[in-house]
Amino acid sequence: MTESDYEEQAYIQRLKAAVHYTVGQVCEETATEMDVTFSRQVIATISEAAFKQIALFAQDLELFAQHAKRSTISSDDVKLLARRSTQLSNHMKELSDQQAATTEAEREKRKANKSKKGKAKPTED
Repeated sequence: MTESDYEEQAYIQRLKAAVHYTVGQVCEETATEMDVTFSRQVIATISEAAFKQIALFAQDLELFAQHAKRSTISSDDVKLLARRSTQLSNHMKELSDQQAATTEAEREKRKANKSKKGKAKPTED
């Protein structure tokens, strides 16, 4: 193995550890709320499944962008990914609409500020 292979493996292990930690936190919160317990094996299994699903999502997003002859993944790619889950797709659409509304409001605010500056009266000396 080359040094870059070791670095890639170390990076993947750090990502897996982060997913495992997050799944553990979610399981802990759920256990408290529902008065249940999760074994270490269950948490490890959920973590591994989540990591594999995330990897598949990442590959799909890359392929969607490549198919559209882009090098950057866009929100449209994420919406396309979420198409199989109606609930997730609706949630993504709501988030996208909120983002668009916020962006439009910021544009209007900048436009209004520009027009105010352009109409400012010169000061008399």
